[in-house]
Amino acid sequence: MSATRPAAPRMITLDDQVRHQEIDGFGISTAFRRNELLKTLPEQTRREILDLWFDPVKGAGLTILRLGIGSAPAGSPYDDMVSIQPEDPGGPDAPPRYVWDGDDNSQLWVAKAAQEYGVKRFFAVAWSAPGYMKDNGDDKNGGRLKPEWRRAYADYLVQYTRFYRQEGIRITDLAFANEPDWTAPHPSMRFTPQEAAEFVKILGPLASGVRLVCCESLGWNEARAYIAAIAADPEARRWVKVFTGHGYGTPVDAPLPTRRPTWMSEWNPNGSTWNESWYDGTGSDGYTIASAVHDALTFANVSGYLYWLGASKGNTRALLRVDEETGTYRVSKRMWALAAYSRFIRPGAVRIGAAGAVPSLKVCAFRNRDGSRVVEVLNTGVAPRTWEDVDEPAEVYLTDATASLARVPILDGAVTFPPRGLTTIVLP
Repeated sequence: MSATRPAAPRMITLDDQVRHQEIDGFGISTAFRRNELLKTLPEQTRREILDLWFDPVKGAGLTILRLGIGSAPAGSPYDDMVSIQPEDPGGPDAPPRYVWDGDDNSQLWVAKAAQEYGVKRFFAVAWSAPGYMKDNGDDKNGGRLKPEWRRAYADYLVQYTRFYRQEGIRITDLAFANEPDWTAPHPSMRFTPQEAAEFVKILGPLASGVRLVCCESLGWNEARAYIAAIAADPEARRWVKVFTGHGYGTPVDAPLPTRRPTWMSEWNPNGSTWNESWYDGTGSDGYTIASAVHDALTFANVSGYLYWLGASKGNTRALLRVDEETGTYRVSKRMWALAAYSRFIRPGAVRIGAAGAVPSLKVCAFRNRDGSRVVEVLNTGVAPRTWEDVDEPAEVYLTDATASLARVPILDGAVTFPPRGLTTIVLP
């Protein structure tokens, strides 16, 4: 008599009892005046792009908008964000001379449009203080904030949020520095971790009703030093509510040492050409983005994931490419890779336990506030895999070389994961 063979393990296992991070959302940046490109397009075309970014049925349903606080003098060319105080008012103790044009480097109209789609998180980031506040006299090429300008710079940042408030947009999250650990040829300003902690204690009491964010480091691992400096100072620790890092210097592959939410707040892949492919091995394709989002959510426990940029022109790695001359745009598979997560994993969702039976399956799962569960499966292998006994009614969407969140059927209670494909399953 032959022995009974044990049942094969389920291809995907979910565990609702295991709870990880809560999700704040997914988003894009509109900094460096890229929205001026959209203004050159016909109105219907602009609406199509907004739908792709923010509509949870037609597009990605993004829920965080990252704005750039300008630092350049008035009359600066495209790509230079103009300051709300472009000229020195006469010193740090002089009455400020703010200027508000109701446009903010083409960002305000997009913020208002995003709000109409239901976006509630508006994250404002200063790449630099104006040059007259810094020891190098330039908003570019690093340099440091002069000590005597610290209070004036804090007031300046708060005034930016007030201008948006008077326009009906509440800035919910505010960062006073971008990549403070790197001297860049574009707007940039250096802060050591200790200097950042000291500045937080000035800005925090002034920025009422706004979550302070620190510190937009160039890489993920580099964020640890800033977190440590904030944690070591009880007063600074009181004010910082979100910790952020970028994915350039070091990968987003491990949790940061804090219980507060962490965001991967800027990254896009390297490359020198516009790439619309799903999988071509270049490292700038849609598959690369799908894998990077998965790793950030599961390995680093991020609560927010923000892509750089929403749209740009030329040989960009943005989600969309705008052609000013023809009045048209192109959509990359990077856009649909991000959308496969952002459309279905909504703010307030909690990541739950999930595992695949084979190493080639990257699996993560989430429970939304409405009780629905979202399972994301990236098949990194070259062979299809099948999950049987899927709970129905379920909705299944495929993103790969031939599909962009295309609805696919469940056959006899089974879902097949194509090679190199990203499958999104929404369970009741």
